[in-house]
Amino acid sequence: MVEVTVTPQSSLADRPVQIRVRGLSPFQLVTLRAWLKDEQGECFQSRAFFRADRAGEVDPGLHAALGGSYSGVWPMGLFWFLQPDTLFRRLVKRDVAGSPFRIRLEVFDGLCLGTDPREQPLGSCEAERWYVGPGVHRVPIREGRVRGALFLPP
Repeated sequence: MVEVTVTPQSSLADRPVQIRVRGLSPFQLVTLRAWLKDEQGECFQSRAFFRADRAGEVDPGLHAALGGSYSGVWPMGLFWFLQPDTLFRRLVKRDVAGSPFRIRLEVFDGLCLGTDPREQPLGSCEAERWYVGPGVHRVPIREGRVRGALFLPP
């Protein structure tokens, strides 16, 4: 059974996480895909191709991506290289305090270039990326033409 994990599963958006895939065949070629829908319903995704090690594991922090949205060793590459399905869209979090981005991570056998709904992932998990920590208080700023927000720690 293939298992995809993100540790920690819930974290602040500027904190690193560890992504691991276990239960693959030794040296199996797989595609690791990350995707999310923003607050307007726009889909953003990234993918990277990996060859599992002799234990049947993939760790983007240790193993180099062979291609896809990026190549080389990038522990957070699947999150950093998210691209919109629709051109000229930007990934922007509007409701920073109320909800996280929920990023779905999936692993597919072989090189998976499309998003064919018939393709079933070998394993998947979800990560939450928060933009405001617990107990942080947001104070809107409006002074003349200045607009902003002050975030105060607990």
